[in-house]
Amino acid sequence: MTSRRNLFGWIALGLLAWPAAPSQAGTAVAEYAVVAPAEVDDRTGVSVFDPAHTAFGFELRTRWGQRVRGRFPVYEGVVLALPDGRSQIRIRLATAAVEVEGSARYAELARGEGFFDAARYPDIEFVSEPHDAALGHDGGLLRGRLTMHGISRRETFVVAPTTCSRPGRDCDAIASGSVDRSNYGIDGLRLVLADRVRFTLRVRLQDERLPDALP
Repeated sequence: MTSRRNLFGWIALGLLAWPAAPSQAGTAVAEYAVVAPAEVDDRTGVSVFDPAHTAFGFELRTRWGQRVRGRFPVYEGVVLALPDGRSQIRIRLATAAVEVEGSARYAELARGEGFFDAARYPDIEFVSEPHDAALGHDGGLLRGRLTMHGISRRETFVVAPTTCSRPGRDCDAIASGSVDRSNYGIDGLRLVLADRVRFTLRVRLQDERLPDALP
């Protein structure tokens, strides 16, 4: 049984190296306010992700039901407390640093042309719509613009409710959501790899000035 699972794993992740279809122009994204650098001033609170307690992961399945899990160890992320009392989240994930659980070889394939294509598309970016601060405590839908593989689309993630008084500080803020990779031009070999990719995030925050690298 172990040999069979390993074989399926090699087949499935090996196919990631197969070139995907050329990326297409980004789809239209609903307009909403995105805080520009000039708008970040002394009245705007900025919290960055605490690297000791933050994790970003992804998971997809082969057609045989095998789970393939990975993570993004290199990232940038901030939560902006806007002057109107709402918050906005910005995240960038470095695709060149992607790791796949248990295999450096699988990670190399996942970074390659057939999947995240890190050489051409070094970042995955998510910018949320401004949302009420209560979302972190009560849970609910977090909507925003996801840019991956050169294509931007509006996506929705689900924030888990928490019981602590300060989510993201006294306890982890957790969210997850699934996207269709074919919507982002990652549509090769769909007979072997499922179309759905599930993203997960677990975040703790710390106060800091806006990082220079994040526009």
